[in-house]
Amino acid sequence: MEETNVIEGVRHLGESAISETKTLLHIADLQEFITWHNMSHLVGSLVTILAFYVVYRVIKRLITKNASKKMKASTVKVISKVVSYTFYVLIVMYVLGLFGIKLSAVWGAAGIAGVALGFAAQTSVSNLISGIFVLTEKTMKPGDFIEIDGVSGTVDTISFLSVRVHTADNQLIRIPNSTIINNKLKNFSSYEYRRYVFEFSVDYSSDLDKTMEAIRKVPARCPTVITDNDNYAPAVWYVALGESGISMNLIVWCRRTDFFQTKSDVCKEVAKICREEGINIPFNRMDVTILNEDTMPKATEV
Repeated sequence: MEETNVIEGVRHLGESAISETKTLLHIADLQEFITWHNMSHLVGSLVTILAFYVVYRVIKRLITKNASKKMKASTVKVISKVVSYTFYVLIVMYVLGLFGIKLSAVWGAAGIAGVALGFAAQTSVSNLISGIFVLTEKTMKPGDFIEIDGVSGTVDTISFLSVRVHTADNQLIRIPNSTIINNKLKNFSSYEYRRYVFEFSVDYSSDLDKTMEAIRKVPARCPTVITDNDNYAPAVWYVALGESGISMNLIVWCRRTDFFQTKSDVCKEVAKICREEGINIPFNRMDVTILNEDTMPKATEV
């Protein structure tokens, strides 16, 4: 009798443990869910998502391949990200639809969250929108030397929020994209050739014809100045009658990589040829008189 009671107790404990385990693991719910209809629906959904992914990869590869032939790498990167984000949004919408979630409610919540986020991050959103214009306008690329809002340097990276440049003294500066859109941008690397205008004066007593002929010899003495192309031919002009001399402009062209060397050569050769030809370049003079104790006026005692 006692053995029977023990066996019944053990059986009762086992049944209780199995029941608790089923409740904890939601076995009954899983048994109701795992039906042929639901399993076929799940497999069909997975196949649809896989098909979406394959189509997404093919479309992204085709777009990136064709865009890279006509556009810059930065623009292709933007297009690739837009395609990826579009795919993610479509997949999320599809999965939410599988769970019976109404997309209208999701869009409503997203709209409210978007408005709140917009107020909280106005500057970031402005830079993000400006970044799209900066990337698509193609006004600069990494390696270009630019000047914007009083800052000049070589472009390192162009992102959605900012442009990073390093200055001539090797300092990193981050420029927000909204600053680039709202200010005038100078890109010194867009074109192969640059013009340099050297401004100086000669004395009023100078022989103007002789001076003109002498200055016209300067470009040939500067190795980096372009002299064999009529589109970029050097020129010399008298431009104004100044207070202390006659103003002249020597206009030369060079490759942008030779710009600073050209400035140095032109300045040096103008000074040298003026000395050789006896042409006087006026400059301000200051007369200094040194007074000793005998010549200095004595202070009057009160």
